[in-house]
Amino acid sequence: MTDTVRADGRATDQLRPVTIERGWSSQAEGSALISFGGTRVLCTASFTNGVPRWLTGKGKGWVTAEYAMLPRATNSRNDRESVKGRIGGRTHEISRLIGRALRAVVDTKALGENTVVIDCDVLQADGGTRTAAITGAYVALADAIAWGREKGFVAKRSTPLIDSVSAVSVGIIDGEPMLDLAYVEDVRAETDMNIVVTGRGLFVEVQGTAEGAPFDKSELDALLALGVAGCGELRELQTAILAED
Repeated sequence: MTDTVRADGRATDQLRPVTIERGWSSQAEGSALISFGGTRVLCTASFTNGVPRWLTGKGKGWVTAEYAMLPRATNSRNDRESVKGRIGGRTHEISRLIGRALRAVVDTKALGENTVVIDCDVLQADGGTRTAAITGAYVALADAIAWGREKGFVAKRSTPLIDSVSAVSVGIIDGEPMLDLAYVEDVRAETDMNIVVTGRGLFVEVQGTAEGAPFDKSELDALLALGVAGCGELRELQTAILAED
């Protein structure tokens, strides 16, 4: 950590205020409204007894995700992709990322022939929407699986969730590695990176790009260390939220 103070007063290694409102939706089997500073994402998990046709009879379950942004989640209105008639490449990419992150901590055999679909809808965007979505989606997924166990669709003694997963953004701004970038930081970052980490500290995915000057190995190591530490804090928050009645 350095003495650098950011525009919002945070230290370089400090997360924005993070809150998770578990069970926000009364309709879904699992849900969480997550806020990373000004970014807010509603994550709902829908549990279905059964699997896609290509998995039928294989004794495995399936977990997948869809991501979308409301038209006024950003400073100016964007048309709904459903109205445009096609899903954008960014939306596909983030949906697949969330699905991969969740499946990395799920034992699909223990889940049984059940499907959980996670919908991550960005209500307000201020940087880090995909990382907030992954972090909140895990909480929604955990509650949906617990619901399936209560209803008898998931075996009582099985453990479908083998670990937790969370994600955070990091970047280099004015030569300084920083954790959890807000939008005003993200747009001027020389290097921008998203890090997805399990509760045990294992990497699921690292997405990093030099937007300006290329970065060296020492800078990469600093970014990874920031990301792992940030995800550790998020894991503790997830654990505390899920321990509540």
